[in-house]
Amino acid sequence: MDIIDMARASGMAVILDGRIGREEYQSVCGSLSALQRFAEAVRQGTVQKHGRQKRAATPARRA
Repeated sequence: MDIIDMARASGMAVILDGRIGREEYQSVCGSLSALQRFAEAVRQGTVQKHGRQKRAATPARRA
């Protein structure tokens, strides 16, 4: 899950993208509705990730 790509896809703008030493800095800004879309995208990504992990951890049933 690339959080910067998710922010851009939600309508937010990356206004700072830099590096100082080994640290990377990125800032985003946007409207409240863009923030809500971003939060929903993060929530959906988390739900999907947990769903895949749960299915992988559940043993197959035999008939």
